[in-house]
Amino acid sequence: MNTPAEELLRRLDAVTERLAVHASSSAASGLTDPDQPSGEQWEWGQVWAHMAEFPGYWMRQIRQVLATPAGAAPPPFGRVKTDPDRVAAIEAERRTAQADLWERVAWDLSDLRTFIQGLSAEDWSRTVTHPTRGVMDLPRAFDEFLVGHLEEHADQLDGLAG
Repeated sequence: MNTPAEELLRRLDAVTERLAVHASSSAASGLTDPDQPSGEQWEWGQVWAHMAEFPGYWMRQIRQVLATPAGAAPPPFGRVKTDPDRVAAIEAERRTAQADLWERVAWDLSDLRTFIQGLSAEDWSRTVTHPTRGVMDLPRAFDEFLVGHLEEHADQLDGLAG
């Protein structure tokens, strides 16, 4: 049976390869399929801008959780899609050169890989409290906000590249 780290690392490697292919291609036109339930649709540059922003944010959030005493109540964690800092970061970077955004994404993916590898069994047992998703364990947080989130955006790029 795989540990959470082994499975996340396997998936992280796969999504890194997918994103590297997109990073070396020309920007595709059009809009992504609507996000559920918000209906939000993005251009190629917005997807890249978001990916250049969110891994660092979520790793900082998890590091803050791990800095709290073990056994305490699950600490507050994260943000929602309407967070003004999230929205502003996407808008500010949507026209940044794809190569520059990929450089930042690739750095974050490497940092994420190292971060996952360094987590202990005790770390994996921690829980967090998200404002809309409630209490969740750390493997679910990594899935929903980091590795799975990267996969979702790779899917969006796949769809745009068509």
